[in-house]
Amino acid sequence: MAGFMSLLDVTIVAVALPTIQRELHASPAQVQWVVSGYALSFALALVTAGRLGDALDRRRIFLLALSGFVLFSAACGAAPSITLLVVARLAQGLAAGFMAPQNSALIQQMFRGAERGRAFGFFGATVGVSSAVGPLAGGAILALASGPQGWRWIFYVNVPIGILAVLLGRRLLPRTKRSGRGHVDVPGILLLGLGVLALMYPLVQADSGGLGGLWWLFLVGAALLAAFVRWQRRLVARDTQPLLDPRLFTTVRGYAVGAGVGTLYFIGFSGVWLVFALFYQHGLGFSPLRSGLAVTPFAVGSACAAVIAGRLVDRFGRLLTVCGLSGVILGLGGTALLLRLAPLDTAPWLAAPVLFLGGLGSGCVVSPNITMTLRDVPVRMAGAAGGALQTGQRLGAAVGTAALPGLFYVVLGHGHDYRGALVTALSTGLVGMAASLALATYDWLHDRRAQSSRGTCPDEVAHSPVHARHS
Repeated sequence: MAGFMSLLDVTIVAVALPTIQRELHASPAQVQWVVSGYALSFALALVTAGRLGDALDRRRIFLLALSGFVLFSAACGAAPSITLLVVARLAQGLAAGFMAPQNSALIQQMFRGAERGRAFGFFGATVGVSSAVGPLAGGAILALASGPQGWRWIFYVNVPIGILAVLLGRRLLPRTKRSGRGHVDVPGILLLGLGVLALMYPLVQADSGGLGGLWWLFLVGAALLAAFVRWQRRLVARDTQPLLDPRLFTTVRGYAVGAGVGTLYFIGFSGVWLVFALFYQHGLGFSPLRSGLAVTPFAVGSACAAVIAGRLVDRFGRLLTVCGLSGVILGLGGTALLLRLAPLDTAPWLAAPVLFLGGLGSGCVVSPNITMTLRDVPVRMAGAAGGALQTGQRLGAAVGTAALPGLFYVVLGHGHDYRGALVTALSTGLVGMAASLALATYDWLHDRRAQSSRGTCPDEVAHSPVHARHS
């Protein structure tokens, strides 16, 4: 419940952005912060939260963060101005970021062997489905809560669900013992946070000329992140607990590749729903509900495939994500072509089966990738590993939700061509997905070569103990 709710809030706001912009008299750059700010603060909290969960008490941090999420959701719904809404969204994202890594860490703590794989399958399905059904859920809420203030129920709906989740969490979640290792890497937090902010700010300000006038911040951000990596390595050399242990990426089989695949995929995937909402509502005059229904085939396909894929990952391994990424690229690429070339009155209908194909592919990406990435992580590093993995996904989502709508507005400003703006934004998203496919394909081929050299059937050893130790 908590994981679904926090991740749903990344995309559920997409269909409400035009209404929020109109009712709160916001600029395009301001309204982008409603989504990008949430994703950014979500991402910034993850690694720190995972580290604190490992060192202190995962259950307590989870319940405190969940309570904060409920409180800030109510604050978002009551916000009288765009400035206060953005501030409340930043706080809401921060609470979600402290909550999320405890989800995956508790799974690793409570389950072993095949049970852990099935549990991660359900968790991965939750991640994939929550991201895909956001536009439909947002459109349905706006249809039921009609009127100029109806958008506020996008946030208010979290309150009763969140309260129920808190009560269930207090009753069902196991208590954990303190490890006694409570060191917090404050310099690492500052370097990581400032580096990400420097990279993000020009993207969020793209509609206001941020890409041209603030390009130098990309260099500053890259330098800060490089300094962050060096600082983490220095802490490991001193036998001091870092914020993000580099050994996760060098000693845990599949972790580095899985984190890279997830980050690149979410760069291309997350911003797509904002672009669709802007195109359908501003370009074609659709209502929020109709806009959400237009992308429902993707959500249906993703939901169907995610549950099944969680059971198939042990058999097919990385091949499953390779096929899934290929399906997403074909589905979204075909949708872009249809919306560009087909008559506007029939294009959304023609795009429905192609979007469904893309959804089937997406369901085979997120769930299996999470399972393969986290399965071999030691329990003592579970929180940090889950936080780092989701940090990559959330940073990718923050970049995507800033860059793709930003490009949409830039192209639209040069010719008022909604179709051209849509194709440009979606094509940029497909570049991120293609990079994710290239990395997943490389890993799959590497595994096949390693298995062939041992003379073993790939399907039988995709995740055998010998394979897990191979590095």
